Amino acid sequence: QLQLVESGGGLVQPGGSLRLSCTASGSTLERYTIGWFRRAPGKDREGVSCATRSGIVTLYAASVKGRFTISRDNDKNTVYLQLDSLKPEDTAVYYCAAGQNVRQRITDIQTMCIDDDFAFWGQGTQVTVSS
Repeated sequence: QLQLVESGGGLVQPGGSLRLSCTASGSTLERYTIGWFRRAPGKDREGVSCATRSGIVTLYAASVKGRFTISRDNDKNTVYLQLDSLKPEDTAVYYCAAGQNVRQRITDIQTMCIDDDFAFWGQGTQVTVSS
């Protein structure tokens, strides 16, 4: 059974950076599409970024494109989300997820992995952007 543990969250000032990590155990992440999602207080969960197993295809939400970067280190069985130029509206609990046969939803502004297709989820890490 794949287990995911996120780390790296914290309090940062607007314009600052954080790197979130998602480390897997119980299986290798190479076999899975990986996604990062977030849930802000009072809001629905939203997709932030996802990467296919090969890593060739990476997707970003329109709200974070150009500021966040997803990457994976298969040797460490870990996926990262680099958060740069952070804004107060990025404040949320961030979750990583893994799945196979993950579909994509295409809208007018973005293409993102469908969260319901992810079978494994971490516990989340809090990111707070505030001065």
